[in-house]
Amino acid sequence: MHYQVVSFNYKHCDLQQREALAFRNDEEIREFLRTLVAFDFMLEAFVINTCNRIEVVTASRDNFATFHAVLGLLSRSRGVNFYELEKSARRYEDEEAVRHLFSVVSSLDSLVVGEAQITGQVKQAFKLSYENGTAGRELNRVLSYAVKCAAEVRNATHISENPVSIASVAVAQAAEEMGGSLAGMTGIVVGTGEMGRLAAKHLLRSGADVLLISRTREKAEALARELGENVRVDDFEKLERYINRYRLLFTATASPEPIITRAMVEEKPLRRVWFDMAIPRDIEEDVECEVRLYRIDDLQEISKNNHALRQEQALRAQEIVERYCDDFFRWLQALSVEPVIKEMRLEIKRVVDEEVARALRKGYVSEDYAENVRYLVAQAFDKFLHEPTKRLRKISKEPEGSRAIEAIRQIFDIDLSEVDPKRYKTPNQKSHHNEESRS
Repeated sequence: MHYQVVSFNYKHCDLQQREALAFRNDEEIREFLRTLVAFDFMLEAFVINTCNRIEVVTASRDNFATFHAVLGLLSRSRGVNFYELEKSARRYEDEEAVRHLFSVVSSLDSLVVGEAQITGQVKQAFKLSYENGTAGRELNRVLSYAVKCAAEVRNATHISENPVSIASVAVAQAAEEMGGSLAGMTGIVVGTGEMGRLAAKHLLRSGADVLLISRTREKAEALARELGENVRVDDFEKLERYINRYRLLFTATASPEPIITRAMVEEKPLRRVWFDMAIPRDIEEDVECEVRLYRIDDLQEISKNNHALRQEQALRAQEIVERYCDDFFRWLQALSVEPVIKEMRLEIKRVVDEEVARALRKGYVSEDYAENVRYLVAQAFDKFLHEPTKRLRKISKEPEGSRAIEAIRQIFDIDLSEVDPKRYKTPNQKSHHNEESRS
């Protein structure tokens, strides 16, 4: 079994490419995953689909075939040229894939290092696939370790103090554009998802009032009640009026098409600063001639100061990621060796029983001595295997232990496809198993 992550993120895939690849809703993700796991070499998969990344996380029998299957399905389902996808994709396999996933979940690979949203987003992505029947035990193992790693990163470093998000960077930039203060101003927030909620919160903390607009007024009113005073709600149909009245606009909807077009924007002697935090984009490209427009990728440069301030903590966090990667593979190898040992011993028992039965049929051994002969042969095998078994368990905890286990499995022709390794869990693996079951 192999782990692989096929990644398209803000580091090597521009906004236009990410916009083309982005899944518009959960049903599109479910359909993509159902098609992907239908391949006989594919075991499990889930998709991380956020503003800054589209990543396909898989467990399979064949990394090469998996990579090309992922690219082929993305090309077909998202309408993007296969060879363009191949150029912009980053491919992480096995240990590298686990390390990358741990870094993503721990927010070390985020546009704003230490942002608080990504751990929950990845857990939700796995949950969607699990409920879809396209992810299970194999990916649950690695994700549960990743979540545990992220928790230690938060607790052992200061990387998540005063949590930063794209929304907070946008509000901070708005304050800078407006002379250092937003007090007394009104910020229009379109969208009531997590990004919209965070933008509204940061605006309120900056002293601004918030005008919430959503196609679903009930959601906007619920969010307004959560945020408290200085928040009012109005209908989506009035958006055009408001964008020509107020200076500040923050959009973060899930609309597949732009919600603000050039025709909606009036020429006014009003300095307007807008932040489009959505993928696909909420604001048409040619609106920039009338307003100062920031998109998600523009905020990357702005966030560099924050990134620099956190470098020392990020280095320490990376050490934690490395340790958790090592621990995960040692645990995985220790878990995999017990079924191999057990199956070897079951095969020996079968051979002993078969040979004693044959000796009885041939008359080599009388019925009176059959049990003694069976015991004697079994004891001889146990003694023969005692030291090799001890060494195999020891080797399984070393970095290259998986190769030794795989070699033994092939030599003895041991098929583990229907074996649940949890049946063979050793006492010191108990805590890891408990963590796995809670993810």
